[in-house]
Order: sequence, then structure tokens, then C-alpha cells
Amino acid sequence: MTAVSIHQNHSLVGDFADGTPWPLLTGYGHEHEVLLDGVGLVALAQEFGTPLQVISESEVRERAAEYRRAFAGGAVAYASKAFLTSTMARWMMDEGLDLDVCSGGELALAGAAGVPMDRILMHGNAKSPQELSDAHRSGVGRIVVDSRTEISQLAALGHSGDGHRRQKVLLRVLPGVSGHTHRSVDTGREDQQFGFSLSSGAALEAVRRVLSHSELELAGLHCHIGSQIADPEAYLEAARRMIALMAHIRDVTGVVLPELDLGGGHAVAYRAGDPELAPGPLAAALRETIDRACLVNRFPLPRMTIEPGRAIVARAGVTLYRVITVKRTADGALFVAVDGGMSDNPRPSLYHASYTVRLIGRATHQGAVPATVVGRHCEAGDVLVQDAELPADIRPGDLLVMLCTGAYQHSMASNYNMVRRSPVVSVRGGRAQVLIRRETDDDLMRRDLGLAGN
Repeated sequence: MTAVSIHQNHSLVGDFADGTPWPLLTGYGHEHEVLLDGVGLVALAQEFGTPLQVISESEVRERAAEYRRAFAGGAVAYASKAFLTSTMARWMMDEGLDLDVCSGGELALAGAAGVPMDRILMHGNAKSPQELSDAHRSGVGRIVVDSRTEISQLAALGHSGDGHRRQKVLLRVLPGVSGHTHRSVDTGREDQQFGFSLSSGAALEAVRRVLSHSELELAGLHCHIGSQIADPEAYLEAARRMIALMAHIRDVTGVVLPELDLGGGHAVAYRAGDPELAPGPLAAALRETIDRACLVNRFPLPRMTIEPGRAIVARAGVTLYRVITVKRTADGALFVAVDGGMSDNPRPSLYHASYTVRLIGRATHQGAVPATVVGRHCEAGDVLVQDAELPADIRPGDLLVMLCTGAYQHSMASNYNMVRRSPVVSVRGGRAQVLIRRETDDDLMRRDLGLAGN
């Protein structure tokens, strides 16, 4: 794409200054154009079509660097399930972060992107035997063990032709701490399917099992209490319980574990006024809490790891949609249907996630009215924004931008209704780069072996 003139607005006005979660490098260009990192969003929509996801490389890198500075002395592993491409993986390596993967596909992509295997953590609560074998054979730095079955399978791999080396593992613990978030992503409670319960004694039993296998090296403990967590006290309580458990493990086994991974899930603001967690204050609070807990338990300070994903990439991304139809119901409700929907972003349908949406590309003097932005799919639940505020003269052909879509949009997209998945374009310094091209009909047909020629 041809570079455009940069009219970066450091003293943002209007909508950019009211707390709405625009990307940091957003400003106005000419003729109602909105620039992201110097590139016009209307121009991008015209060149690449819609729906279109746009990511600011500069913002991704800055947020990654902010985490690395805040948690200096520990490790920051980017949670790639939020958004992963080969280019994104390389950005994270450039910024000094490790990579957290949770499937064989993510592991394969990381390897193809050149990520050093010793900088990868392998997650997953139901890893297949093949995934465990691939992770062990490739030399993954740490595997987060989630079940007794995985312990046995990894130990067996140490005897096989997959290599004679001790595999470093972290043991995932259910600390019994709620993140006070949506139930679908509140993963630290005792009634969850993840890891080993602390209160029941399952975690200590799992520790003993790992220690009984000379093929495995227990590097430390891991916990993840959920996503979109805005209350830092949830993390602090989890840290206290984990340090106490590490001290208890030392007392009963004589083993001092050197690492503590506290997961991710740090909240970001999807709308003006939403709470969020900043890495600096969170890091300071965690260090103070862990220092105190280690002092109380006479335990040496472990090396801390955290796993932010959404917090690094969410606000850096926006999605562009074209309005297809505008309808008013008998009771006066306004529905604005766009050319995307739950196939490119299922989060509103899954979690009732809320987003901010704005009209761009033309002037209007009409006041804002309540509207529901819906998708193109055959579901009453295909709602992207329930409580949007859009101009009263909204019409077919208008361009809408949905904010804070960098995380869990591309990675959760599907081909529902045989809709082709959208492209992803990154922008930086006035230039655009296609990271993921738009799917074609040929892409959809290629896997159907019943079609001639496949």
C-alpha cells in the first residue's frame, strides 16, 4: 500500500479525548479521515474491503515493552491465544517476551516463525498425546502440566525415541480464587476443569508424582485465575496461596521450587469508563505481596512469570465494517446490519462482551441515537454492539469502526454460514502490511474432498 501523509494528533480532540478506547496513535487526517499510526482507515477499507481488522504495530510493541519493563527480573510470556501470526510472534521476540502456546497449531506456527523453543511455554487442559510428543521432541522450554495423565505421558516420552532429556514442567494449581469476572472465563475457582486443586490436596499429590519421575524436572507452579480481571487483590490472594503451597512442598518433600507463574487475564477497557489494570502498579503490588509472603513462610523469592495477551494487543486493534441495511422495528428500535458478525467476532454472543463503535469517513450533524449493530448471520444472537450510539442519519454504505478488537477476534473467527474469514493488516509509521490475507472461495472448497479436483 502506498504510504500516506501522517497527521498524527498528539493533542487529540473530540471523541479521541473522552476516554473512548481508540488506539494510542489515532488522529484526524483530511476530509474526515481517521488515521491509525499514520494510515487512513477509510483508505484501508477501500483497498482491502470489509470486514477488515487493523493492528497498530507501534502500540503492540510499546505495550509489550511496558510489560517487560514493569516485570524486569522475571519473565513475560505473551499469551498467543489472544492473537497469533508469524509476524506477531516475531514482534514479541524482538521485544524480549517469551511465548505461551496452548495447542499443536500454535506451537507449529511459533516454530515456523523462528521462535526459539526454549522461550515457549506449552499450555492446555486436554493436550493430546501427539501434542505432548511434539512439544517434548521440539525442546519446548516448559510444559504446564494439567492432569495426572499428562504426567505419565511426559514421563514415558523420556524413555522413548523422542529424546533423552529431562522435560521442565510447571504444575497448574487451582488456587480457589475467583477473578470476579464472567463465569466462562473465571478459571481459578475450585469447580473448574483446569489443573490440580490446592484445597483437596490434589496439587501436593501431583507434585509427588512429578518428583517420582526422573525424566521430569519440576521447575515451579502455575495458576491462572481468569480473564478480564480488574481487581488486583485477586492476583495478590492467588500469589499468597501459591507461596504458602510452595513452602509446604518444601517442608514435606525437601524441594524448593524456583519459579512461580501467575498467568494473565489483566483487564482492558473496551468502553469509556471501563476498569483496567496497568502493568506498573500491578507489578509493584505483586512484588510487595510475594516479598511479604516469602518472608512469612521463610521461602526464597521465586522467579515470577506472567502471561498477558489481551492486555498487549486488544487496544491496538480496530475492525472496519460496512453498513448493509438499516431497519426500524414497529416499536422504534434501530437495527444497523453490517457485513460481518459472529463469524469474525463471537465474543458478544459468547460473553455478552461490550464494544465501542463509531461512524467514520463522512461528516454528520445529526445527533446520536440508540442502535443495535447486528451481523449478517442466521442467528438472533448475532449482535456485535447492543447499546451503540450512532448518528440518526446512519445509512447503507457507511463505514463503522469497532474499537479494541485486537484480541480474540482473528483467533476466534470461524467460517459459519461459509463466510470467508477477514484479513488482518498491520500499520506503522504511515505504511500498511498484510499479515493475513482474506480467505477466498477456493480456500473454503479446498478441504472438501467430495469436490472434483481436490
